[in-house]
Amino acid sequence: MVHVSVIGCGHMGGALVRGLSAAGHRVTACDVDESVLEDLSGVADETTTDLEAAASAPIVVLAVGPDAAGEVLADLELDPDQTVVSVAAGVSTSMLESTTDAAVIRMMPNLAAEYGEMAAAVTPEPTGDVATVLDDLGTVVTIDEDRMDLATAINGSGPAFVFYLIGAMQQAGIEGGLDSDDAAALAAQTFKGAAEIVLQSDESVEELVDAVATEGGTTIEGMEVLWDSDVEDVLGETVAVTEERSAEITAEIGDE
Repeated sequence: MVHVSVIGCGHMGGALVRGLSAAGHRVTACDVDESVLEDLSGVADETTTDLEAAASAPIVVLAVGPDAAGEVLADLELDPDQTVVSVAAGVSTSMLESTTDAAVIRMMPNLAAEYGEMAAAVTPEPTGDVATVLDDLGTVVTIDEDRMDLATAINGSGPAFVFYLIGAMQQAGIEGGLDSDDAAALAAQTFKGAAEIVLQSDESVEELVDAVATEGGTTIEGMEVLWDSDVEDVLGETVAVTEERSAEITAEIGDE
């Protein structure tokens, strides 16, 4: 069990609090909004509006907005033997390091941290208790700093894109006569199961498609529609504009 403070308990911070607690860690939740803390009172070991109280943990997760990250971090007065894990989009490692004496890890997670299924990109590579804590939240990939905007687009914003696709499949089921809840369950579990196959299999995505889309079967008829469409271009553009916006935020923060 590791003591972790989470400062900023909105959607992402709250997901981290719940995931850390479920993994058995001691969690202090800190936020200026007491109603947010009330929602976490049965989850976190401690809730507080006091930054000083949150600053005592060996690992401090900074889950505030990018415009507030520098100011909040400066107020924490952390020691070199502590580690800050920042999930503030667009705030560079160098900027964070110039604001605190603590070790710095920059991370782009997603909301699945609540269920221990997070996909997260980090820089630099975490070690020791920090690595243990992050691994308990899901899959962690170490990347170079200059790829963090791309990671923001793929795994940070990516869940929204997947939600949209699940919703589209659900709607197709409803229009075909399925109950809404049944269609949602089938669509969501199909995405979940397919993702697990990609993670567990040694075959490429293309090989997995071929394994399902056998000649003369049902799947290949649907795949022909996808292959003839511009869906790959649309998804590529979706990621590209998201990455571009992340880079803009990074530049805006750097200019302040």
